[in-house]
Parts: sequence; structure tokens; C-alpha cells
Amino acid sequence: MNSASVDLVCLDPPFNSRNDYAAAAGSRAEGMGFQDTWSREDVDPAWLDLIEAKHPSVWQVLRAAALESDRAYLAYMAVRLLEVSRLLKRTGSLYLHCDPTMSHYLKLVLDAIFGRQRFLNEIVWSYGLGGSSKRAYSRKHDIILFYSVSKEYTFTKPQVSSSSARMKGAPKGMLDVWTDVPALNNMARERTGYPKQKPLALLRRIVAASSREGDLVLDPFSGCATALVAAEELSRNWAGIDVDRRAHRLLLARMRELTEPVLTIEHRTDAPRRTDLEGPVAKNTSRMVNCLLEEQRTRCFGCRRDGLQGELEPVHIIDTEQGGSRQLDNLMLLCPICKRARSARSKDYFLARLSDPDGTHFA
Repeated sequence: MNSASVDLVCLDPPFNSRNDYAAAAGSRAEGMGFQDTWSREDVDPAWLDLIEAKHPSVWQVLRAAALESDRAYLAYMAVRLLEVSRLLKRTGSLYLHCDPTMSHYLKLVLDAIFGRQRFLNEIVWSYGLGGSSKRAYSRKHDIILFYSVSKEYTFTKPQVSSSSARMKGAPKGMLDVWTDVPALNNMARERTGYPKQKPLALLRRIVAASSREGDLVLDPFSGCATALVAAEELSRNWAGIDVDRRAHRLLLARMRELTEPVLTIEHRTDAPRRTDLEGPVAKNTSRMVNCLLEEQRTRCFGCRRDGLQGELEPVHIIDTEQGGSRQLDNLMLLCPICKRARSARSKDYFLARLSDPDGTHFA
């Protein structure tokens, strides 16, 4: 997708719950589900190079995570949030749904990507359903982190009816603790059987507040398509992404309940071609090398040795054969020794980096 093409991103990714989920048998979502257990095997090695080479503040958050599984989860999330930040317009905003398991780390990742000053709210969605605990306060809420790209973001504050005796029924501004949207029960009409499905009312509120008619809403973890249904109801354009190839069937089924005839929906299994890129960067131009030297402070990205200006060579962080771009943001400088070591290293080396994030790269 082209940069600065999206007005609102709503995402409800896995929470790092250390469980795997499957839709109920016989439900509309039967056969669908998602993994929420994480290990170093889930990490694409190129992600680590990309994050450390181009986003060192995000890398520091990954390093701070105590568990290897947490670092794997954060690496998975970080590369997607970095891409989301590229897609959002200057007037755009993001709502990230999570829970206290990783909300603190995810906020640090978002602070590193968008800037701490672009954090707007930590919304508490208190839903009330679920079990109770005898040894701690019962957990009955999720977290929604709200960020904007700039000060000029779209926002229409929702109004609710006051419950106070003096102002009963009068409209008042919405607070950052939402108690008026219950979780879906098993008999809810909108329920699809998809695990962890969120209520449509929750997504309607977000879409209505942070976008306008005709805006583009993106859900990169679309699952059972609740955010997309809310966007369609409110006359927004929308796009969804999901790893489950069956997700589009559930999306079509839900959209049929909204419109007749059915919308024209484009379902793709390939990556859309970007049309906003300049021509490929020539890897060995002096201007490009000087930019990278300034960025890396004349150090080799691999061994960290300094003062190697004349020896450093540009290398693609993510190989172009694997979908990496030929742009400056996908290049780093390596000394000849590290360049040879990088081409010869095994996957085991990459995986070890999650266990030892402070280690030397290619030596």
C-alpha cells in the first residue's frame, strides 16, 4: 500500500496470551483461529536487522523484555506497527486493542514509533464478563491505545447521556473508561463464533470518532471483520488483512447482512503494488553512502568497529528476493568481513540474537 494513504487504523492483534484459539464448531467462523504463543521460531530474521538498523529506539524496547517469548512477540508487532505508521496520513490515527499482558511494552513501542507526544489516550474498556479470582482483583478490562500522527488528527468526541441526578439524560463528553459496551455473550446475534470477537458497538464508536465519510479505514488483523463492518455501516472505505485465508468468506457473509446487492469486494492473496516509490536507489552512489555513514556514525553495522568509512559496503537489510525495497531505508553498511559472514550465517545465528540481543552481529 502507498504511504500516507490510510485515515484510521484499528487493530486487535494477538495479546501474547500463551494460548492458541479456534472458532467454535458449527459456527460461521468454523475452521478459523489464530496462534497466540510465541517463540524465536516465529521471528523472521530480517525483522531484527531492520529494527536495529533503522529504529534503534524500538530495538531498545525489545531488549528490555525479560522473556524470549516476549521479545519474539514484540518483534512481530514492531515491524507491523512500523508499516502502519508509514501508511497513515498526517491527519490519521491508530487504535491498538490489547490487554495488560503486553500493554506497557506496546505503549513503549508506539512511543518509539510515533513519538511520546502523539499518545492521546489509554482507553479502558471494562466489559464485566468472565471468571473471578480469589488471589487478586478480577481482570475485567482491556486496553485500547490511541495515537495520532500529528496535531491535525481527525476527531469528533463521542457524546453519552449523563447519569447524574442533576444532569440525567443530558449529553456529556465521553471519558477514557468505557463501561457502557458489554462483551458479546454466547447468544448475541452478531456473534460469529470467532475467538475473542469484539462487539460492533465498540468499533462503531472508534470509527465514528476518528474518521469521516469516505475515509479509508484499515484493520491489519481483520479476523471476523468487525472493524470493516463498522466502517461499511458508517460509509467509510475500508481494507482488511488477515493471515487466515478463510477470513474473506466470513467478511462476505457479514457484508451480505448489511447490503443488497453485495458490494464489489476485491480479495487478493498477493501484496498490492506500490505506486508512490521513486526509482531504485543505486547502492554505491556517494550521496547514498554518505547518508548511511551519517546514520551509522561511520561504524560497521555488524561488528560496530568505527572509522571504516573507506571499507564499508552497502547491503540490503531485507533481500529484494524476499520483498525488500531498493530504497535507502532498506540499506545498511557492513565491513567486508561482516558482509561475508552475513551471507554465510545460518538461521540458528538469527535465532540466537533473540536470546542475546546485546551480542555482536556477524562476527
